[in-house]
Amino acid sequence: MAHLSSSAFQALRIAVLTVSDTRTQATDSSGQTLIDGLEAAGHALAARALVIDDIWQIRARLCAWIADPLVQVVLITGGTGFTARDNTPQAVAPLLDKQVDGFGELFRQVSLAEIGTSSLQSRALAGISDGTLVCCLPGSPNACRTAWDKILREQLDSRTRPCNFVPHLKQLAEQPRALCGARP
Repeated sequence: MAHLSSSAFQALRIAVLTVSDTRTQATDSSGQTLIDGLEAAGHALAARALVIDDIWQIRARLCAWIADPLVQVVLITGGTGFTARDNTPQAVAPLLDKQVDGFGELFRQVSLAEIGTSSLQSRALAGISDGTLVCCLPGSPNACRTAWDKILREQLDSRTRPCNFVPHLKQLAEQPRALCGARP
């Protein structure tokens, strides 16, 4: 069986977008939690931004990053709940080529142990658009930490077997695309 993994770690370029009507860069603890996690894992922060919870501002920022050849992953925190101002899923879903259906399911499953049935109220989702993985997470630092520690850290590591997201992402010039099952 061919595996979609590599024996060598590939550092990814990851952008972090915080969706909030109230936070600033200085008070964005959720975005910072994601940045701390990705940098500790050996990845590079490609960009960071904060937009208000507005469908068009979310889409504008996300589209620019999807089109950027140097951004491989976009982590979005905030706007995934059920209030009238929570618009991230509606903004992002139409931009995805393929949805990662199991992402939201798995996030709610791992959150169940931490927050109980309140995990039902998360509309976390993920998908791939033009070779860019886009993950939408709740706006709390604890939810971001849970998503990073229990899902994203492994799935963004090229060494995770039997498969991970890395072979599906746009490749940077210095990162040749590994063939499925190929050995370095």
